[in-house]
Amino acid sequence: MTIHQVFTTDYHTGGEPFRIVPEPPVAIEGATVAERRMLAIGNPDVDNLRKLLCFEPRGHADMYGGFITPPDDEGAHFGVLFWHKDGFSTACGHGSIALAVWAVQTGRVTHDPSGTTTVVIDVPSGRVTLRVHTTDERITAVDFLNVPSYRLAERVTVTTSRGDLAVDVAYGGAIYAHLDAATAGLDVTPEHYSDLIAIGREVKWALNDSEHARHPVDNRLSGIYGTILYDDLGTDEDGNPHQRNVTVFADGQVDRSPCGSGTCSRVAALAATGHLTPGQILVHDSIVGTRFHARIDSEMTADGYPAVVAEVTGTAYRTGEHRFEADPTDDLATGFVLR
Repeated sequence: MTIHQVFTTDYHTGGEPFRIVPEPPVAIEGATVAERRMLAIGNPDVDNLRKLLCFEPRGHADMYGGFITPPDDEGAHFGVLFWHKDGFSTACGHGSIALAVWAVQTGRVTHDPSGTTTVVIDVPSGRVTLRVHTTDERITAVDFLNVPSYRLAERVTVTTSRGDLAVDVAYGGAIYAHLDAATAGLDVTPEHYSDLIAIGREVKWALNDSEHARHPVDNRLSGIYGTILYDDLGTDEDGNPHQRNVTVFADGQVDRSPCGSGTCSRVAALAATGHLTPGQILVHDSIVGTRFHARIDSEMTADGYPAVVAEVTGTAYRTGEHRFEADPTDDLATGFVLR
């Protein structure tokens, strides 16, 4: 272990952590962020840095973060390589929101006195745009505009320990399975936390290598990243759809926020069935009671599918700055996880 010190700034978006590494102390090779992700998967130096910051005792099984990288070209402010306890992800909406807040607060992107500052970030699934809204330089909200999102499959039957369940599959920078929690005899509440993880993992691994989890043009984006278990809460006073979800991603990791890229895939799934139309707002709650608002920003065809660009609105808050250390004689230098 050759890493001795790592400096990070930590945020949370809707309760979900995001650990930012502005200057990774290891080389992250590649010409694009998508290429860097693939090379990082097989690079022990980069992977050890991920483990150091994600695993116990410095992190935990549900930690999330990102390494800042150069952008793919001059059209973006910077790039990011997302990571979690099981590896490197293709997308992260809550992390993108945190990064936009960080970029404005640190001056990496100059605050626009108009009250709306645009931050453009290259991520493994493409280029995303964020609008940071401020009042007297105080950040009040962030709009996340993702890559095009679309439904890949409808009502796929998955055999589970809770019976045969109907699952939709949709892409929102990563591929998600969508399951009505009630059909599995569950509610999206902390009381059902362990059962939600269990069924989320079952659905993910049942579909992960199937044709339904295959990205139509870029196999690097294939595979079920997570299972979105949702409660349909009807409509709000304005007739907008209101749902509560928990996203179980990677291998049993739980998103505390309503999930940014997952919300985009949820917008795509609801748009495909006509349950969310242009002009409506999806009120999207998390298992801990935090909330995103999402809408259809535009409609198009992407990768051969009817698609939408979803806009997800939330915000993030800084929780601390850290100087992590690794003693080269420590047998647990890169840490461990119990789940």
